[in-house]
Amino acid sequence: MIYLDNAATTKPDEECLKLAEKYLYEEFYNPSALYRGGYGIQLEVRQARENILALIADKENFELIFTSCGTEADNAAIFDAGRRGNVVTTMGEHSAVFSAVNELKQRGIEVRFASLNADGSVNTEHLLSLVDEKTSLVSVIHVNNETGAVNDIAAISKAVKSKNKFTAFHSDGVQAFGKIPFRLTKDIDFYAISAHKIGGIKGCGALIKRKNLIIKPVIFGGGQERGLRSGTENVFGIKDFEFAAVKKYSKIKENYKTARSMHETLLRGLDKNLFIRLSGENCSPYILCVGADGVRGETILHEADDRGLIIGTGSACSSNEKNRFSRTVLACGVKESLADGILRLSLSSENTEEEVEKAAKILNEIVANRKAVMA
Repeated sequence: MIYLDNAATTKPDEECLKLAEKYLYEEFYNPSALYRGGYGIQLEVRQARENILALIADKENFELIFTSCGTEADNAAIFDAGRRGNVVTTMGEHSAVFSAVNELKQRGIEVRFASLNADGSVNTEHLLSLVDEKTSLVSVIHVNNETGAVNDIAAISKAVKSKNKFTAFHSDGVQAFGKIPFRLTKDIDFYAISAHKIGGIKGCGALIKRKNLIIKPVIFGGGQERGLRSGTENVFGIKDFEFAAVKKYSKIKENYKTARSMHETLLRGLDKNLFIRLSGENCSPYILCVGADGVRGETILHEADDRGLIIGTGSACSSNEKNRFSRTVLACGVKESLADGILRLSLSSENTEEEVEKAAKILNEIVANRKAVMA
């Protein structure tokens, strides 16, 4: 089996799972408990928080709140910072952001959407034109989860603050964390990350926020996470997240180079008479978005699955939406016949050159056969 849907989820890293296993069977105590075992686990959670945060931000200016997933982290930032005035975001956001801001709209908040460039990156000039003195929040995805387009959130957040220094800036960093070398800058207020995109397990994520921002919790209860996110901590998930993140960052540049090589091999292998590339030159090497004009992506996906190749047709979190065509892809200016044939091929450092070469061959054969039947 060849697995090329790593943007949806990654295979849990066995080494990290083994390291975290003791927090299931031995050190299973509640971190809020007052006895020695509970206090020891509380220290373990604190260590995980510090170690993950240090990978991307400085602890003097930022803090990390553990959540159940990247979606919860996005929602926590958006519903806290977007409670007044207007909110500015992009047409290329993950559904965790896009659906949340549309809920804000239902609550009476004005939401403004910036257009996209052909590769799925935000049209920065248009985005900035939407920011005014009443803008409470701007949210721009770091790496587009469908096309792999990388937005320069450091530059964008700085430009937003120059227009309105009181505007909060949030970014969904789920497809960037552990993959794209980057550190948070002073103009970024919120950043969402997730464990299962980098070899951790599902059910654990985090919101990184600036320390000077006072936010209200979304979940109330026992006051865990310093009162910002109640609920007994998922210690096993948190420690596994820590181990997976530290491991990814220890080889982040090496993995990036490997992913770039496989990305190029995959792109060269796909027949240019059958596939049209949507991902731009400067996209994340971990995501390649292509389209087969006139052939349904879902059909290709199922035929590939039958042949031992697992791929995606877009965001896995949007597969339950009623719209047939990807909102992001249409916003890139893609016509519907091509939008119907979109494939998202997403890599991890666990993939090999041989796998991507074989994947390209399988996809070429599937689409060529389909086109021959339709001719």
